[in-house]
This record gives sequence, structure tokens and C-alpha cells, in this order.
Amino acid sequence: MRNFLEIDDLHNDELTQVVSLAVEPNPPQVLIHKGAALVFEKPSARTRNSTEMAVLQLGGHPVAIRGEEVGLGTRETPEDVARTLGCYHALIGARVFDHATLERMAAVAWVPVVNLLSDQAHPLQALADLLTIRDEFGTTAGRTIAYVGDGNNVCRSLALASVMAGMEVRIASPADYTLPDHDVDRIRAAGGEPVLTDRIADAVEGADVVYTDVWTSMGQELEAADRRRAFESFCVDDEAMALAQPEAIFLHCLPAHRGEEASGSVIDGPQSRIWRQAENRMHAVRGLFAWVLLQA
Repeated sequence: MRNFLEIDDLHNDELTQVVSLAVEPNPPQVLIHKGAALVFEKPSARTRNSTEMAVLQLGGHPVAIRGEEVGLGTRETPEDVARTLGCYHALIGARVFDHATLERMAAVAWVPVVNLLSDQAHPLQALADLLTIRDEFGTTAGRTIAYVGDGNNVCRSLALASVMAGMEVRIASPADYTLPDHDVDRIRAAGGEPVLTDRIADAVEGADVVYTDVWTSMGQELEAADRRRAFESFCVDDEAMALAQPEAIFLHCLPAHRGEEASGSVIDGPQSRIWRQAENRMHAVRGLFAWVLLQA
């Protein structure tokens, strides 16, 4: 049995297998007459819709569960929630605040546990990003991706997935918001040497993919004013996109704030692939769920 809490839980060849399953027009019906428990401690639009539809496409029945219904860490321990849900379902997906919650669930569950998002990682988004880049260019190998913004969970998973898929990674962040050293070491261990800079131009010049995320993530609302000041020169606008390759694409994991992390002209412009990227969330999670269950 395999859990999936972060991209580098997979080997490079396994990542390739997951991506192949994600684009399989007739996915294996690994969930026929089975349920998948989808726990949402944090609310969601794309994650809930994409995972529910993916479960249906694998022949199963999705059961979405709000955080207060199970009371992770309050009404019941994460361990007891995982054991309970394992009595009824073939798989548990959880979108949580604290990554340690997932680790506690995975340590005792007798069905696979999949990270739908945590404060440390967003691996299903990274899978969708790889699919989108492959859709555009035919392959990820040899391409350069520039991430502009906070060194957060999205950045961490994206960087890991990108180097595993043969891409060069550049990350532009304010000094106080860049990826910590231990994450850089982890990216190196996955096979890449990330370029870290505090200048947006250094990251995006000549890049094939320009990627950004919100400056203030859910749960960081009290930091919003400070973050707005720190990131004010990190907006991906038309001037920034002009530094990238002429055929470069723009990606954003959404939700987007036009005029902050990216201009409206970029988000809604001809180089934007954000809606294909959003659609690929469904294909990516379908491939990942199928792969995980085929290992069981």
C-alpha cells in the first residue's frame, strides 16, 4: 500500500506512470462499488470538484466530509478518523491545515492516504501543472519554469515535480519569503539545482513557463498587509511576460487576485493556460488515485 503526501513520495519512473494514467482515455475502474472519503478541513472549489469527478470516473462513490463533521484533533484524533474511514472506503483524501495531520493519518490507516493540500505541500496541483506543460510543449524535459512569489506549499511541490520531470527551476521571491535551505536540499536530492533570486527579471528571462500564486494564502490573512508590501514588485505583468520566451505560457493555481500577483491582462491574456490547468486537476487526481489503488 502506498500513501501520497508529497511529489517525491514517487520515484521518477512512478511519476511518469501517474502522468500516463492521468491522460488515459479509459482509466482503470479501480473503484467500482467502492467509496473514497474526501476530508476537507479547509474549504475548496477546484479540489472538491476535481476529486469527486475523478472518483466517479474511476467507478467509485465520493463522500465529501467537512472538517467539523469529524473534528480532526478536537472531537477525534486524526488516527481514529483515519481508522474509522478505512472501515468504509478504499481511499482517504484529506485537505488539511497542518501537514502533521496527514502524517498521523497515514501512519495508522489501512487504506491509502492522499494529500489534497497541506501547509507543506500541494502535490496534486503540481501533477496538474506537469500535465498542462506537457499539453503545451509535448514534453517537460528541457523546459524552464519560473515561479514568482511566496516560497509556499505550491512552490515547494512544483519545484520538486519540475526537477523530477527534467525541467530547470527558477524561483523569484522576496528575501524573507524564499524557500528555506532544507527545501532547496530536497529539490537537489530530487535531481535539480534551483535558481533562487529576489529579482523577477532574473527568473522569467527566457523561461518557457511563468507561474505565480497568491501572496496571502488561506490562514495567513493577518499577514496580508505586510505581504502586500513585501511582494509589491513581484507582480507578473505584461512587461515580465515579455522577458520570457515568445511562446511562453502563464500558469496560476487559483484563486487569482488580478492586479496583485499578476495583472488582469496576463491572467486573461493569450498566454494564459489557467483554465486548462484547472481542468487538469481532475485528470491528475484521477491518474494518481488509479496508480495508488493499483499498488494496493
